[in-house]
Amino acid sequence: MRLENKVAVVTGGAKGLGGEMAQLFAKEGAKVIAADMADLTYENANVEGYKLNVADSAACKEFYDYVIGKYGKIDILVNNAGITRDAMTRKMTDEMWDLVIDVNLKGVFNLTSLVGPQMEEIGGGSIISISSVVGEYGNIGQANYAATKAGVIGLTKTWAKEFARKGVPVRVNAIAPGYIMTDILKTVPQDLLDKFAKLTMLGRLGQPEEIAKAALFLASDDASYVTGHVLSVNGGMRL
Repeated sequence: MRLENKVAVVTGGAKGLGGEMAQLFAKEGAKVIAADMADLTYENANVEGYKLNVADSAACKEFYDYVIGKYGKIDILVNNAGITRDAMTRKMTDEMWDLVIDVNLKGVFNLTSLVGPQMEEIGGGSIISISSVVGEYGNIGQANYAATKAGVIGLTKTWAKEFARKGVPVRVNAIAPGYIMTDILKTVPQDLLDKFAKLTMLGRLGQPEEIAKAALFLASDDASYVTGHVLSVNGGMRL
């Protein structure tokens, strides 16, 4: 029970990586609020669903006030909500660019700007933002997505300094997953999946629970001396 008596917020927590993290955190003793624009795809007595558009700053403030009012604190924040709108740069529209920036980057800022100072006040906490291997190395046809995921790394390193400057152990880290077998990849032809797997040193794609376990480590006291770090969970991927 590594998260006993902790309150955790997981954005994009209705399914996929967020759903795996929310359920594992709950199994480890946390009360979890899974914020998402979709309904939960699972049932868990210790996971509460909340409809939220993280790109809406006013809605984020309302959500933050709700969680603090009901649970009194937020010990763990996982910024997982994210979208893609892929296109080659010459074909990328303003709408595709703006939407990905709003959700993947502004959405991370909207909640962290509220939760980080609160963690300073309560004496500590763990903020985990989900970046991507694409944020580390770039990828053809994903200029908007790569920019946001690289931006998440910059925010992580900045917030690790800002929120700990008063001597309070607020830890801020990022996870950069490689290709993980979520529902999105299940629609990809098998020959492409095999190609992706060959790009990794381990010769396979990742599973959602492997990202969830990495997040659990960073959320727990097991990572009490880890901050400002980007944990690459990609099987040794080479782009």
